[in-house]
Amino acid sequence: MPAPNSFLRTIKLVLAKDLRIEWHNREITATMGFFSVLMVLIFAFAFVNPAGDALKSEVTAGVLWVGLLFSGTIALTRTFDRERDLEAVRALLLTPAPRAAIYLGKLTGVVVLMLLVQLVVALLSGLFFAANIGQHAVWLALFLGLGTVGYAAVGTVVSAALIRAKSRDALIAALLFPVVTPLVMAGVRGTSMLLNPETPDMEFIVFWTKFLLVVDLIFLILGLWAFEPVITGE
Repeated sequence: MPAPNSFLRTIKLVLAKDLRIEWHNREITATMGFFSVLMVLIFAFAFVNPAGDALKSEVTAGVLWVGLLFSGTIALTRTFDRERDLEAVRALLLTPAPRAAIYLGKLTGVVVLMLLVQLVVALLSGLFFAANIGQHAVWLALFLGLGTVGYAAVGTVVSAALIRAKSRDALIAALLFPVVTPLVMAGVRGTSMLLNPETPDMEFIVFWTKFLLVVDLIFLILGLWAFEPVITGE
């Protein structure tokens, strides 16, 4: 069993490598950011009326979670691209690095990028849809954070499984969306209750938060268990 220091060091190295490369080329963040801003603008022109009235909370919640869903998919389709080039993944697997640490490092990198985009989407949603984003900022951040972690936990394993597939961009969405449907439905429901202009029902909000937390734990445990056989092809 690897020492805790070695395990944490591997996570930091994988995370630092991904973020450093992304900082230099900004390929993933630029694509995610462009898509997310465009998505919010399209929904704004479709739903916001000339009077500037606030929309129902369900619409804003839907926009936030659609942004999470599709921007996350963009990040996941590229997360193992660098390891696939020149068979770098083979060199990575030949190292004594714990497979679980590699998984958590890749997962954390995806979560960081998704949260950055979610911040932009949330701010634009508050601006265009007159939603009370700031009033419940902590709860909203918790909902989106839990949703992001759960989505990335499953998506990292699916992306690793399709690392050598030619049509991986299409396959990731086809395999991932059915699995994360309960996560997204719970997130949309809880977020719409939270953004309700009337007094939010905190009892149901706490319930959906706990539900997301349990789903995240299940996805993380399954991801840690499945990553090694998936990435090694055994």
